[in-house]
Amino acid sequence: MADESLTQTQKALLGLRQRILSGALPGGTRLYEVALAEDLKISRTPIRAALSRLAEEGLLERGAGAGFVVRSFALSDVVDTIDLRGVLEGTAARYAAERGASPDALAQARTTLREIDLVLAGPSINMEAYARLNTAFHVQLAAMAQSATLQRELDRITALPFAAPSAFLEDHDRLDTLQRTLIVAQAQHCAILDAITARESGRAEALAREHARAARRNVEFLLSDEGSRREGIASLALVAD
Repeated sequence: MADESLTQTQKALLGLRQRILSGALPGGTRLYEVALAEDLKISRTPIRAALSRLAEEGLLERGAGAGFVVRSFALSDVVDTIDLRGVLEGTAARYAAERGASPDALAQARTTLREIDLVLAGPSINMEAYARLNTAFHVQLAAMAQSATLQRELDRITALPFAAPSAFLEDHDRLDTLQRTLIVAQAQHCAILDAITARESGRAEALAREHARAARRNVEFLLSDEGSRREGIASLALVAD
């Protein structure tokens, strides 16, 4: 019975998260357990657990009285969150350089970067593969810090869709610009890892912070009048006008 309950909770969590991130449940929407249970054909207990988890992820907030409300985020919220990820990843890079990443951790990260090089070398980019490998490198970077506290805070930040390292890779309309951007990002990856290997903590931290700023510049462009790229980008579904 416990396994069945867990399965139902996961089903509720995935279903609700997808609806929120797609914009089907826009910011300000009040969620009711009974209605969601009937809609998803799941009992109220897993729905309640899923709502609590989504609140922990920052996608929902508790409404006045009972229940939850879908959060919406201003551009300033998005920018601040990405900046905070940069600070945390910069700290992770500094810790990794100061504390000394293990040879195995460094080798694993080098392998990931070589795989990214292969993805970027072709005439077209497999974005699914790039996003997977890019996320893997950022996970490896965080692990090299050897800090459970820092890891926990990074997990909280990157749970928000617009703060994840691969958040804005849905934007395929500017393929030439996108390819150049990814090549620059990969050069930054390599420089960060080189600095960690050389135990250059200040340089590693500065490079990691600058790397995160690229995501900030991208979201500012996507939401600008010039960009006009917002529609269809799931990462921006929660951003209020």
